[in-house]
Amino acid sequence: MSEQIFLAVDLGAESGRVIAGRFDGKAMQLDEVHRFPNGAVGIADSLRWDVLRLWSEIKIGLAKAASKYGTSIVSVGVDTWGVDYVLLSAGDEMLGQPYHYRDRRTQGMLAQAMTKVPRAEIFANTGLQFMEINTLYQLLAANLAPHSLLPSARSFLLMPDFFHWLLCGSRVVEFTNATTTQCLHPTERDWAWEMLKQFGIPTDMFPSIVTPGTNLGRLRESVAAETGLSRIPIVTPATHDTASAVAAVPTARTGSASWAYISSGTWSLMGVEVESAILTPQALARNVTNEGGIDGTYRLLKNIMGLWLVQECKRSFEKSGKEFGYAELMTQAAAAEPFRSLVDPDDASFLAPADMPTALRDWCRKNGQPVPETAGQLVRCALESLALKYRKVLGWLEELTGEKIEVIHIVGGGTQNELLNQFAADACGLPVVTGPIEATALGNVLVQARTAGVVGSLGEIREIVRHSSTMKEYEPKEKQKWDAAYQRFEALCETRTT
Repeated sequence: MSEQIFLAVDLGAESGRVIAGRFDGKAMQLDEVHRFPNGAVGIADSLRWDVLRLWSEIKIGLAKAASKYGTSIVSVGVDTWGVDYVLLSAGDEMLGQPYHYRDRRTQGMLAQAMTKVPRAEIFANTGLQFMEINTLYQLLAANLAPHSLLPSARSFLLMPDFFHWLLCGSRVVEFTNATTTQCLHPTERDWAWEMLKQFGIPTDMFPSIVTPGTNLGRLRESVAAETGLSRIPIVTPATHDTASAVAAVPTARTGSASWAYISSGTWSLMGVEVESAILTPQALARNVTNEGGIDGTYRLLKNIMGLWLVQECKRSFEKSGKEFGYAELMTQAAAAEPFRSLVDPDDASFLAPADMPTALRDWCRKNGQPVPETAGQLVRCALESLALKYRKVLGWLEELTGEKIEVIHIVGGGTQNELLNQFAADACGLPVVTGPIEATALGNVLVQARTAGVVGSLGEIREIVRHSSTMKEYEPKEKQKWDAAYQRFEALCETRTT
């Protein structure tokens, strides 16, 4: 078959890319066409996303792709992070500059929500982990704000859906990202209408839900003219980046939770693939989340703070004039004393601290740990603590599914952090298989390829990923040392279930 090109717009918290997936019938090769920075923008003591600049960058990437690949391009689809949203008025005006999930307006909203609807009832209606960054608490904060914009909203669109609207005019929300909001019912697979009304959140703005692989329509004529593309179809991938990444886990196992995944990046999302949401009292107690996957599956997982801890340490070092590259930081961490200082990486103090090294040191000091002083000690503290949190979550996943997990797949940008990968194998006592690095983009373009009829089942998608990727395996080591460290870690976290 002649080569076909599928375009993924992949937006992360730190950068965005337009990536071409080149499919020859057996393997999918990825070409990065355009990369651009992303991040929070401070506006009047708030954190926002500059979505108009992102849109300009996306169009630059599409124009480059059109110039390079021409009529071989079949379709385009967008994936992004979860929870954040854009509001449109009845006249299709954007209402306000969209908020960043780390904005402080949601502080206290989770507790306030439970004065209106009990925690167990919220979980029964959504199946989602309780985090103040969730869309539900963002909407509560917006509803309580003076001069709230919510009553004027006619369309509520999550980030990828907003860019799909810009591309083709669709006003829908894709299922996998909708499940990150804590506004979607996990068994009805529609908005949790009654719960939203209990919170006083306007519901007229919530659009229809569509599934991954939906053809949303043709590229707007104006965008086609500006970019040089033909009026190609706009196709929803699994628009939540983790859902696309999990679709591209290169496992050959089917119908079992005997494998777990970690989508490793700014966040570490660790979970298993299940057929339906798990809503038991144990799941509520463990504060796990049920997010949507492709083909109606659910991803039973836990959001773990992830490499954000290291990224923010690096940023702090740079502000103080110490220009460490990631490779140098890992070398220093590998040379630092093992298990000297441990933290709970999911403590709220690490979500958006003014200075991450200070936050880590303060936590250690308050919890009777040696205070990490050097860059190597700080980064080793973060990485060992993440690996030990993976072990804790692994136990919860086995408890909730009744399945023994035999292997962990790590996908995403964090697969390049070989020190953390080895720590994960050591802490969990399981083999770890890493790759692909570009799991999100692969999952995105392969779902588009399936919509075009050139790829079949989820199993076939994963087979193509195996043909298209380089993988590496890590075997566990030093069991006794990690077992002892885990006992210390559990004692530090024993009063926390989040």
